[in-house]
Amino acid sequence: MSVMPAVSDPARDEQMINEAFRHLLDTYLASNHRKKTEVITKAFNFAKKAHSGVRRLSGEPYIMHPIAVAQIVCEEIGLGSTSICAALLHDVEEDTDYTNEDIANLFGPKVANIVEGLTKISGGIFGERASLQAETFKKLLLTMSDDIRVILIKIADRLHNMRTLSSMLPRKQYKVAGETLYIYAPLADRLGLNKIKMELEDLSFHYEHPQEYEDIKSKLAKTQAEREEIFNEFTAPIRRELDKSGLKYHILARIKTPYSIWQKMQNKHITFEEIYDILAIRIIFEPSAPEKEVSECFNIYVALCSIYKPQPDRLRDWISHPKANGYQALHVTLMSNRGEWIEVQIRSKRMDDIDEQGVAAHWKYKSPGEDYNDDELSKWLHTIKEILDDPQPDTLDFLDTIKLNLFANEILIFTPKGEIKTMPAGATALDFAFSIHSFLGSHCIGAKVNHKLVPLSHKLQSGDQVEILTSRSQHVQPEWIQYANTAKAKGKIRALLRRDEREKRALGEETLRKFLQEKDMEINSAVIDKLCRFHEIPTRDGLYLALGEKSIVLSDADADFIQGRQRKASSWRKFIPFISSKPKTAENSDIKKIFIEGIDRKKTFILNEDSIKHCKIAECCHPIPGDDSLGYIDPSNEFVIHRRDCPVAEKLKSNYGNRVVAVDWQMHHITLSPATIYVKGIDVQGILMAISEVIYKQLNLDIKKLTVTTDAGIFESEITINLHDTADVKQICSSLLGIKGIVKAVRIN
Repeated sequence: MSVMPAVSDPARDEQMINEAFRHLLDTYLASNHRKKTEVITKAFNFAKKAHSGVRRLSGEPYIMHPIAVAQIVCEEIGLGSTSICAALLHDVEEDTDYTNEDIANLFGPKVANIVEGLTKISGGIFGERASLQAETFKKLLLTMSDDIRVILIKIADRLHNMRTLSSMLPRKQYKVAGETLYIYAPLADRLGLNKIKMELEDLSFHYEHPQEYEDIKSKLAKTQAEREEIFNEFTAPIRRELDKSGLKYHILARIKTPYSIWQKMQNKHITFEEIYDILAIRIIFEPSAPEKEVSECFNIYVALCSIYKPQPDRLRDWISHPKANGYQALHVTLMSNRGEWIEVQIRSKRMDDIDEQGVAAHWKYKSPGEDYNDDELSKWLHTIKEILDDPQPDTLDFLDTIKLNLFANEILIFTPKGEIKTMPAGATALDFAFSIHSFLGSHCIGAKVNHKLVPLSHKLQSGDQVEILTSRSQHVQPEWIQYANTAKAKGKIRALLRRDEREKRALGEETLRKFLQEKDMEINSAVIDKLCRFHEIPTRDGLYLALGEKSIVLSDADADFIQGRQRKASSWRKFIPFISSKPKTAENSDIKKIFIEGIDRKKTFILNEDSIKHCKIAECCHPIPGDDSLGYIDPSNEFVIHRRDCPVAEKLKSNYGNRVVAVDWQMHHITLSPATIYVKGIDVQGILMAISEVIYKQLNLDIKKLTVTTDAGIFESEITINLHDTADVKQICSSLLGIKGIVKAVRIN
């Protein structure tokens, strides 16, 4: 929450608040829900009184935020009075003196439970160094497994916060935008809230990369007239054909969002002009009868194929096999008369509503008495419970598990008998074994995928037929944690390893007891601590485990040390004069501490020739001057510079926003930084010499590393060059593209 002291203009404020609430009531009354306006009005009046006199950083009265969240909940998600009341009250418990008990007494247990789930927590599941966001998210998941409306309202809350993010400081903007892109946008997607997902992505992109966002928006605006012309030309014969059938339908143009365009540009290392699927067509129809919905979808598909040639391998049947979030549609890619491939999405009005409103739309179309216990949502909620049951001591591990298991695309795997199992994309043969049964997983020695032998770490593809091979002599190994990707498999492996460790510790304790008995010594804390020091093992459990695993064998030397007859041998460092026992970095540590303490986290930190000396350039993304970057103060007090689009930076923004600092490059072409350029072209004679001449002679830059591969007349090269900033990168790429035969030159790191 961001608040500021109240500024007096009561009459104007009252008018604005009442108009917003009246709009909310009008939207609610126009919906299909039961008209419980009294309880909504009661919740509004209660929240208004609770937040009286408080304003947001934007300057508006704070009550405008709960009203806006309730508006999103009602209009864009399609929830009813209970959710609207909870949205109006969602900050009361956290920001005022009212308690959850007060809310329960006034509005009932359902509303109170949802508000409780939405209330941020201050305790520690992960420990002191954990992020509050991860704590909050875990609390949400815990509550969500009982009531899905908690997370739907939270997404609405996040959407309004993103819509009003401009009033926050840049550091706060990065943090909120980062965690939105990392957690909330995928969560909205998984719940089927496609429209909200796209808006969250675009808003995050806008604050993360403002220049790139504006560039893409500008290019989309410039090419709009051309797209409209293509749309009208392409759809004209389709309309004529569909009109003959008497079907009620409408056709829309679906334009890729700036974020999805940028993401494709980054992943494929291509320019805006090289993206050919910016425009897609959506056909939404009203089935003549509910039972004819599927057949009429395929009838439209047949009609389209009679007009345009389809791309055979680009048919996507999401009707027969809906996505995990309930999405259904038929996707076909057709060749237009202009020689361009255009995707067409065919869906009914019901399918379109589910795409827009997700889970809430499922309730809308649910038949009376229909049981949803076995639907995809229930399976998903079961997965959440499995993740929450598995202790995750590390914040990043927890969020990575969430990302992988809840937000990943799904693949279909076949058993040897032809049964279908749904697994998250990236699942391995070991994951599949544990998904069937814990015994099968724990005794797994390998697998046959499509009748070919593969290791446990083999990543599965959709459509694979998998047979698990087992042996009773096989036991769970510690390295299996690296082979598994799903929460269920990792949790079972950890549980089995913990059980094995308990058995080994018990064996080690018994070994120690027998040894001391033989030496006529008592077993007590002092003796055990001495042995820990002797073997340089920090804990007693560690000592027992080492003894149980036989990595330590007790001998007379142990007995002598316990009884003080022999001092522990000195470290080998003692005999090497030039290695000091004291670290030489004490002075450097003090300098580092002073530097870190001098950073104002609320202001933009300037990266220049002097300050960069105290900073660390992240190895994962290699930022150079001119890159959109941020600073992160790590636990060891290193100030690490990351590119803002770096995957590691995305995690840091999502989890440790309080350690993130906005930075700005102000270098003066004095220092050089390495950057890697990817070059692709036709393998003609002298091409490498031409590249070298451009870099050395024209641009006067040094090549640090150059790799070249050729295949069937096409060459690919990665060139690492010392340069000053991103302007040099643009100049290099532009100059390389001027060489005959080169078709691509982009920076990859």
